[in-house]
Amino acid sequence: MTSTHEHHHAPAGLSPEEPPRISVSQLLPDVYKAMVRLDIAARKGLDPVLVELVKIRASQLNQCAFCLDMHSKDALAAGESVERIVQLSAWRESRHFYTPKELAALALTEAVTVLTDDFVPDEVYAEAAKHFEETELAQLIAAITVINAWNRFGVSGRLTPGHYTPGDFKN
Repeated sequence: MTSTHEHHHAPAGLSPEEPPRISVSQLLPDVYKAMVRLDIAARKGLDPVLVELVKIRASQLNQCAFCLDMHSKDALAAGESVERIVQLSAWRESRHFYTPKELAALALTEAVTVLTDDFVPDEVYAEAAKHFEETELAQLIAAITVINAWNRFGVSGRLTPGHYTPGDFKN
């Protein structure tokens, strides 16, 4: 798995050789390196495939094409099926593809990613707490928070998908 989200990609409508709108890794290397360390720390102890599912779902909600490309490829490289990745956008209607623990993680991902008037509903949190030990739940919340931050960098910088290969970046 990887946590590095910066790469040389073009803003929408430009050729792939063009630079992104803004490169956080180049302009703020200390912030970028801190994000990488935070990403590694946040997912420590969590199932890597579960983390990729969470990253894909948050990236779908945030419409971060670069992160969708990266984490779908990382999930496939980790042994995840195409079918389960494809069904993530409709996971509530495709519950039979996922374990109860994964379903709880996906619901929590949506609640933390899309902070609505209800914020993170008690029932969503309680369901996640049934499937994750307290430290693991804290790790999951941290991992969801980190991918949301990466998504904001990707969308703001207009990083374009299609050029990432699993293993491009090492932690």
